[in-house]
Amino acid sequence: QVRLVESGGGSVQAGESLKLSCVVSGGKVNMYSKAWFRQSPGKEREGVAGIDEDGRIKYGDSVKGRFTVSQDNAKTTLQLLMTNLKPEDTAMYYCAAAFGSYGGMWFDGVRARAEWGQGTQVTVSS
Repeated sequence: QVRLVESGGGSVQAGESLKLSCVVSGGKVNMYSKAWFRQSPGKEREGVAGIDEDGRIKYGDSVKGRFTVSQDNAKTTLQLLMTNLKPEDTAMYYCAAAFGSYGGMWFDGVRARAEWGQGTQVTVSS
């Protein structure tokens, strides 16, 4: 079992940038796939970006070209650089970690097995 603590959310104007961080501790963190999800009221929790156990990077279609996910060499800190933010990016952003690797619908697999952080709010105004 791992512990995840997010930071870096806030309120920005459309077109601006934010960087989220997630510190992952406890357990064998290098054996976890890690991801960012987001959820706004009335919507399902959506996969945004992630890095699998082997270091392969995944992005949700709505953020490709605008968001960049990365992790440190120790695989204990997952970051999400969000640029050119849009009002539709407004949501609670959650860090997730799921043990092992996942094929197929990667975000679905991670979401089903994930341990979660408490979330950090991102609000983008037009």
